Amino acid sequence: MNSAQRLGFSENAKLLIIHADDAGLSHSENMATIQALENGFVNSYSIMVPCPWFYEMSIYAKNNPQYDYGVHLTLTCEWENYRFGPVLPVSEVPSLVDENGFFYKKREKLRENASPEDVRKELEAQIKKAIKFGLKPTHIDSHMYSVGSDPRFLNVYKEVGEKFDLPVLINKQLMEMVGLDPVSNIKEGDFVVDTNYIGEFKYFENGQLGNFYKEIIENLTSGLNLLLIHPAFDDSEMQGVTVNHPNFGAEWRQIDFDFFTNEGNKALLKEHNIELITWGEIYKIKKRL
Repeated sequence: MNSAQRLGFSENAKLLIIHADDAGLSHSENMATIQALENGFVNSYSIMVPCPWFYEMSIYAKNNPQYDYGVHLTLTCEWENYRFGPVLPVSEVPSLVDENGFFYKKREKLRENASPEDVRKELEAQIKKAIKFGLKPTHIDSHMYSVGSDPRFLNVYKEVGEKFDLPVLINKQLMEMVGLDPVSNIKEGDFVVDTNYIGEFKYFENGQLGNFYKEIIENLTSGLNLLLIHPAFDDSEMQGVTVNHPNFGAEWRQIDFDFFTNEGNKALLKEHNIELITWGEIYKIKKRL
């Protein structure tokens, strides 16, 4: 039985969350995310609390509660010249930062250095900051799925979700992406997204990223599916953020925006009997069961 069936849908139901990661990362990311929600067919997003543009996106979230949003829990910062760190004072979570007080660029460094206690403190602090600001997140997920860099961090992530009564993104493909064994780390009772899709660099490099997304929609399997994208504009700000980082860089993010605001691409959902669903709707259904 897949997760769609567990929610009460038929075995043939094709449920899809089209989710924009990284809101709050930059002004460009925020504006593209907002336009993709209002004029496109993105139906969910999550906000990075430690980032400088958190405030702007949070004001929008409070003023537009009709759109589904979560907290994009952040423990890594992959960019070369654009750096940020924990919301807590560095002295409270010293194992999470490099010599300059910023998050590590890579998950491997996080795994090597971070303590589960510091991970817990920072994840809780990010959620508390969002809630104190007046946000009402529908779920939590993880930037770069860094919570999966160590089984202990994943357990903390699940426990934090339980503490705040928020659905948690658990998925086999994401675990495999970060080198975590799904068999031993998906526990009985975990609510699992059946299939996760995210762009791969080879498709971007070959100019086929849009075709990759189209094929996902055209061949979507039954069950609960999640398509992770990163809309932003290929402007000077985003080029500065992603300098020397074409993987999920400014050009890539512009392609994401263009594809998911195209009416012809939106029509593919109806053509292939795909039903959009949000984390908020999933939460309500689970509470009724």
